[in-house]
Amino acid sequence: MSLNSVNTNTASYVALQSLNQTSSGLQAAQKQISTGYRVNDATDDGGAFAVAQKVRSDVSALTSVNQQLGNAQGLVTTAVASLTSISDSFTSAKALLVKIADSSISDDQRNQYITSFKSLVSGVANAVDGSTYNGQTLLGAASGTVAGTSKTVISNESGATSTISAEDNSGTANALAALVGGTFSRSATGVDTFSGGGFSSASTAQTAAANALITGNGFDTAQTAVANQLNQAGADSNYLSSQVTFNSNKIDSLNSGLGALVDADLSKESAVLQSLQIKQQLGTQALSIANQAPQSLLSLFR
Repeated sequence: MSLNSVNTNTASYVALQSLNQTSSGLQAAQKQISTGYRVNDATDDGGAFAVAQKVRSDVSALTSVNQQLGNAQGLVTTAVASLTSISDSFTSAKALLVKIADSSISDDQRNQYITSFKSLVSGVANAVDGSTYNGQTLLGAASGTVAGTSKTVISNESGATSTISAEDNSGTANALAALVGGTFSRSATGVDTFSGGGFSSASTAQTAAANALITGNGFDTAQTAVANQLNQAGADSNYLSSQVTFNSNKIDSLNSGLGALVDADLSKESAVLQSLQIKQQLGTQALSIANQAPQSLLSLFR
């Protein structure tokens, strides 16, 4: 195109437009490289950014859910430990009941076994009271405080809930004491009281123990109740562990998809940046040449 005006330099306009486009591309490449994101905000890609924000909120929610499930795991695991101790005490209690029920031993020997049995009863009460985690318990208290209702925990980012069963053991120690014809109570301050004929009369304890050992009677009933509670607590613990694992895997999958959606290809952008930098230098030179072209008109007026 011939040059016949100093007011309108078409070549300069073309060079300037090209340089502006190059500068815009250079800024976009630098933004991706500096942030690591192909889509850093809604101005880059509004649709992709909206989807990314939704995924990020799900990841954040799942992370919070797993933290709360971890707290619930602590509560259930503590309950399992206490119930296991109680179950072990019942195993030992049966051996003592056999000795207490044996009519061939003297009352002095029987009283010694009754003393050991009292220790088991107190141990069961201690296990119940020791089941507290973060100020809560699934087993209640040996002083008579009944375990609260079952706990409800949120299990995923959609607000779905799961139930952790409360296993009331506030009366378990007294139920164990009843197997030898006695009663047990613990005050709010932790003072234990043993009363009833079984703890004051060796013959009463012997009769009660013999009756408790009969299949289907007191001991079997009490031990089965503890076994069922232990089984339920174990199932709750396994469920929580499984849910935490599932949520963790889901978080990994969401993050992977999020990366594919918004992360920049840094290797590619590095090459683009190099190309645009060279193109910018060439564009600057082209604009400089175009701006100098009108000077050729001066030769016509010499």
